[in-house]
Amino acid sequence: MSDAEAEAMPDWEKRFRAPRVSLPDWAEDAPDHSLFVSNATGTYELYAWDRKTGRQRQVTDRPDGTTDGTLSPDGEWIWWFDDGMGSSVPDLPSYGDEFGVWRRQPFAGGEDELATPGLEPSYPAGVALSRDGRTAVVGRSTDEDGTTIHVTREGETPAEIYRHRESAGVGDLSHDGTLIAIEHTEHGDAMHSALRVLRLDGTTVAELDDSEGGTRELGLEILGFAPVDGDPRLLIGHQRRGRWEPLIWDVATGEQTDLALELPGDVSAEWYPDGTGLLIAHAFEARSELFRYDLATGALTSIPTPQGSVSGATARPDGSVEFLCSSAAEPPAVRSTTGKVVLDPPGMTCPPSVPVEDVWVEGPGGRIHALIQKPAGATGPLPTVFDLHGGPTWHDSDSFAAGPAAWVDHGYAVVRVNYRGSTGYGRAWTDALKHRVGLIELEDVAAVRDWAIASGLADPTRLILTGASWGGYLTLLGMGTQPDAWTLGIAVVPVADYVTAYHDEMEALKAMDRTLLGGTPEEVPDRFRASSPLTYVDDVKAPLYISAGVNDPRCPIRQIDNYVKRLESRGAPHEVYRYDAGHGSLVVDERIKQVRLELDFARRHLMR
Repeated sequence: MSDAEAEAMPDWEKRFRAPRVSLPDWAEDAPDHSLFVSNATGTYELYAWDRKTGRQRQVTDRPDGTTDGTLSPDGEWIWWFDDGMGSSVPDLPSYGDEFGVWRRQPFAGGEDELATPGLEPSYPAGVALSRDGRTAVVGRSTDEDGTTIHVTREGETPAEIYRHRESAGVGDLSHDGTLIAIEHTEHGDAMHSALRVLRLDGTTVAELDDSEGGTRELGLEILGFAPVDGDPRLLIGHQRRGRWEPLIWDVATGEQTDLALELPGDVSAEWYPDGTGLLIAHAFEARSELFRYDLATGALTSIPTPQGSVSGATARPDGSVEFLCSSAAEPPAVRSTTGKVVLDPPGMTCPPSVPVEDVWVEGPGGRIHALIQKPAGATGPLPTVFDLHGGPTWHDSDSFAAGPAAWVDHGYAVVRVNYRGSTGYGRAWTDALKHRVGLIELEDVAAVRDWAIASGLADPTRLILTGASWGGYLTLLGMGTQPDAWTLGIAVVPVADYVTAYHDEMEALKAMDRTLLGGTPEEVPDRFRASSPLTYVDDVKAPLYISAGVNDPRCPIRQIDNYVKRLESRGAPHEVYRYDAGHGSLVVDERIKQVRLELDFARRHLMR
């Protein structure tokens, strides 16, 4: 691309094309060896970075990109997940289907090799590597077996050490390589995991289950073993006081050390490399901040970061902290507490956008937090996009997002709603999403919609409901259950026919749906029917745009086709775009194409 072509490009497109990098991972015993993700070639791929020499090289090169990778602790190997193996057509990869195998490549470069000989393709359920690079603990998930966990050693047949129908995953391997911590949902509640620590022969060392067998909605998560040989302390997250907080669990003695940091939001943590402190990440009301917690003194010290959100952070051996930060107005950057920008990829500069405004609206289940963006200097009422986040266990934050910024550039206000079911507002807010799935979230969206109109922000004749994944599901459900509220809908990789989606989706999502709805479609048919967009498809009045990946294992294509056929049968105005990928695309040109189609659909139907 010439300089003139780049200069003439609209800002919204530049935001997608501008070079992006992830927070670099680094090898525990070779901290100069790092791994990161970048879109430098126009597709998101893995890159190796030798900090000592400054050399960077592209590790993976696949048609639909690669983002799932990790370094061995000795820094000698890069493991990456190679999907596309779920195709029913021989020798025709179905990229993006998340079904595949682990491969590995020498850090210095060379040919890829199968990392786990003897294990068939599967959905990934975590991986942990020993410090010498010779042993791996690999989690697998398949429709036939549920979750299995295997120990693989070079030159040996993989040994299965865990198997269960419900979802589970590999957490962390102890520093000396003798213990493996796993998260599991054997009690049947996929939203609240229990923990188990195993020896590598599969025998149990310790167990912890705050849900008491699924009778209480309290979850646990693995944050990591202490980085010291022979130290059996495991850093975990718990929800005992209504939000995520860290504690230290000695898996040998059973002793638990509650840190009680007295921070109002969700708190996560990781060890400093010398084991003397914890790097604390605190998320509260759509923003986040960092602290250092000293284990000897209990002192909590703030780590300065720019206003907005920190989407990842890591403590380095020299005591510095590297973090990826952004705000709705300012593009992401990887920075260090040393004052340096850690990675500054060459290429066009990403244009900024506009800041968000916070709004709190009274809703049927409590106060709802919404984030508002609008063109600089604009006064309402404006055409307004309600952009609903996925998950549902996720939340919108004051962080940079090229999609909402594109709408703002075209004259729209953008409203993002952290409805019930969202994370970041306490356990009760997240766990409110049960049984009346979809309908609960849309009650909150409706309350914010009413506020947007009453406040003069939104033009009630020009309202777009949109979202991707769970947000796409809510879009279709909202277009059918609230048909007079919206002027048009744009649903990206949505759930459209909940029953068919359940039968076709990957096993881990089946477990989540059983938790949310209280059973299978056969056990609770009325709940699935009430929460399925297909039930209300004949009530849709406004034009509808749907985009879907044909290899998507999360929101599979067959259930979308069922919904579209119903639209077609009654001549409802709609457009459908199918693309050859999974749950979204890692190719920049494809992402830009999809946004351009959405903007054009809105222009033709809304801005006449």
